[in-house]
Amino acid sequence: MFEVFRNAWKLADLRKKILYTLFIIVIFRFGSSIFVPFLDSTMIAGSLGMNTADGNLFSYWDQMTGGSLSKGTLFAMSITPYINASIIVQLLTVAIKPLERLAKEGEEGRRKLNKINKYVALGLAVFQAVAFYLTLRNGKVVTYPDGFSGVLAAITIVACFVAGASLIIWLGDQISEKGIGNGISMILFAGIVSRMPGDIYGLIMTIKTGGIKNAILVPIILLIYVAMITLVVLMTNAERKIPVQYAKRVVGRKMYGGQSSYIPIKVAMTGVMPIIFAMSIMSLPSTVCFFFGINGSGTSFWDGFVRLFSTSSWLYAVLYFLLIIGFNYFYVAITFNPIQIANDLKKNNGAIPGYRPGQPTADFINNSLTKITLIGALFLGFIAIFPIIFQNVSGITGLSLGGTTILIVVGVALETVRSIESQMMMRHHKGFLE
Repeated sequence: MFEVFRNAWKLADLRKKILYTLFIIVIFRFGSSIFVPFLDSTMIAGSLGMNTADGNLFSYWDQMTGGSLSKGTLFAMSITPYINASIIVQLLTVAIKPLERLAKEGEEGRRKLNKINKYVALGLAVFQAVAFYLTLRNGKVVTYPDGFSGVLAAITIVACFVAGASLIIWLGDQISEKGIGNGISMILFAGIVSRMPGDIYGLIMTIKTGGIKNAILVPIILLIYVAMITLVVLMTNAERKIPVQYAKRVVGRKMYGGQSSYIPIKVAMTGVMPIIFAMSIMSLPSTVCFFFGINGSGTSFWDGFVRLFSTSSWLYAVLYFLLIIGFNYFYVAITFNPIQIANDLKKNNGAIPGYRPGQPTADFINNSLTKITLIGALFLGFIAIFPIIFQNVSGITGLSLGGTTILIVVGVALETVRSIESQMMMRHHKGFLE
């Protein structure tokens, strides 16, 4: 990977793109340090239950925003409205025919869907900003909660949150157009990586305050994370290649076809999406109870219910694992259509050796996809729940989201390297005249 970046730095145009991407990331981190007025930033984490409810939805959002949510900064919502909008539009694409037609229209259709994503993201940003403001006001974090000053404070806070979310989407678009890699992914990557120095400092303090036990466990944790990163890289690049043979055909005096190819099916084609779905659902019980003032510290029935859905609970780990497997199959089902692939092969005189075109080919692809999806689902489930299991066994807290962040960081890094390699290949390609 470092070799790729070093070679890319030697090319002037790629060097400009890399510097431009870094410039946008610096702007993003600068905006993550601008505090929204009329908020007491020192009390936000406590008022949202981030310090007590480990399975709280706000803790998950704070991880995805790089800590901006717990500080109440301009980019407190980060790209969460855009991610939610993308998920909603992608699901609606399966159910609504006009959106499905747009998805099949190539580059122009994707451009229109992207515009729809942005409008939906704007609506979600307004909704989330209002909900976030009401939550902060109930938590007594807003300095002017009532009267005319309260109305002015509410408008200012909501406007800042919506403006920050809109600005992040624009910054992501600038990276996609003029920089390196996918802009939204790079913003998410930068937010998560920005928390790493704090996490490393936390591990160092754990060694100092935990005695000989933590002095042994923390290096083990680092080794486990290195092993998990290696596993994620291997599984992200792993794929099943289904061979395809194209029949020969004569058009005029020329012969076409007779070539061999393959259909690549990635083992982890869904990426981190099933984990995001599962984590959002598993966080809802504790978040709903939080709004009613129940944080799991008492002895009532609902406090016990909240403790069952915290990340320190074994029930949470089991349900989380099963939801990841279920959502993995669901996401593959809506994004990969074996029947359409079989029909496309038939139209292009292609066939899988040993299987007749049409339904037999579709059945074979579907069976292969089911087996590969199971492997990918088990991989995602293991990566997601292993930090939870290790946290419960070792007693070291703050590791529950480790698997998710590793998947995102490694996935974005590999995607960025592939993007740089493809651009370098285009620039080093010798044309047919040479």
